Amino acid sequence: MSHAYARNYVHVIFGTKGGRASIREIDRMHAYLIGIAKEYGVQLDAIGGTSDHVHILMSMPPRLAVANVVRVLKANSSKWMNEIGHLFAWQQGYGVFSVSVSNLEAVRKYIGRQQEHHRKRSYSEEFGEFLRKHGIETASGREME
Repeated sequence: MSHAYARNYVHVIFGTKGGRASIREIDRMHAYLIGIAKEYGVQLDAIGGTSDHVHILMSMPPRLAVANVVRVLKANSSKWMNEIGHLFAWQQGYGVFSVSVSNLEAVRKYIGRQQEHHRKRSYSEEFGEFLRKHGIETASGREME
């Protein structure tokens, strides 16, 4: 076989440095992240979040590593925010979780309901639940750095 065929969906979650509510224009940030992903050949299926974090459902070509895509998304969007006059940084880490095709619609809906969802639960609580649900223990015993 001379070609690589793949459809790898991942749900990526990352927050602002210190958990600060520093994403002032959420829709603009999402549009910017979509543009960055498109430049790198990554298909963003869904994007959502609040003023302190972002959720992205994406499908990546097999030639790209998740860590590199997340690094580019965070670095370029952080640089852009600072250039337009917002003192801004993302937290150092992130979460990435594989998504099966059979679960895509549920993840899309979850990402689409972020504003509603976070009226009841903080980002820190949500992220901790994701880690527990996926059996991930952190080195420090804390969910977020």
